[in-house]
Amino acid sequence: MSSFGTLLYQKDGAVAHISLNRPEVLNAYNIQMRDDMSEALAAVEDDPEVEVLMITGQGRAFCAGADLMEFGTAPSQAVARQVRWERDVWGQLLGLTSPVVVAVHGYCVGSGVEICLLGDLRIGAAGTVFAMPEVQLGMIPAAGGTQTLPKNIGPSKALELLLTGRRFDAQEALRLGLVTRLAPQEDLLAEAWRVARQLASVERNLMRAAKAAVLWGADLSLREALRLETKWAAQALG
Repeated sequence: MSSFGTLLYQKDGAVAHISLNRPEVLNAYNIQMRDDMSEALAAVEDDPEVEVLMITGQGRAFCAGADLMEFGTAPSQAVARQVRWERDVWGQLLGLTSPVVVAVHGYCVGSGVEICLLGDLRIGAAGTVFAMPEVQLGMIPAAGGTQTLPKNIGPSKALELLLTGRRFDAQEALRLGLVTRLAPQEDLLAEAWRVARQLASVERNLMRAAKAAVLWGADLSLREALRLETKWAAQALG
C-alpha cells in the first residue's frame, strides 16, 4: 500500500483502490488531496495491470465536501475555483477508460457527491447523509455537480437539491439514481471489493468498450449512438 499525504493507494490484482484519508476532518477535499488524487489517477491510467478503480473513504465519512479553511478563504470565489482547477482531477477521473466503483458512507457532501457522480457503479451505505450545499454557502459547485447531477437525476430534481442544499438520505439517493445500489454499513467495503473484482474478471476490451459506448453515446441522437455501438462492438471483438 502506498501512502500519500491525504490518500491511501493499493493494488489487489487488477483492482486499484484509492481511499480518501483525512478522517480527522471527514475527508474534506483540500489542495493537497487534489494533488495526491491527480498523481494517483495518473498511476491508475498508466498501469497496464489495472482494470478497475475503486474509491472509498477512511473513517466516519466518504467526503464532507471542500475544505473551506482553504477554498473558502481565497480572496474571491473566482480564485478558489481557479485553485481547484489548476489540476484537472475531475477530467482525469471522467477520462479513465477503466470502470470506476465508488463506495460512500457517513457523509457524502458537496465534492463528495461530485466524486461519487463521476464513478460508474456507485454503492451507498445505509445511513449515508447526502447534500449539495454550495449555493447556500455563497458559491456554486466547481467539480462538475451542475452537470453530472442533472444528467443522473434530471434537471428538476437537480435544481431542487442544488438550490436548497437540503440533506437527503441513502434511500432517496437510490430512488433518484445518485447511487446505483445500497449495502449495510458494515458490508459496504466487502460489497465494493466484490463488485470491483467481478468487473475485473471480465475481458478488458469488452468492459472498456461498453463503458465508452454508453458515455459517448449519451449526448448523441439515437441513430448516431447506434452507429457508435456498432463501431465499439466490432472493435471489442476484433
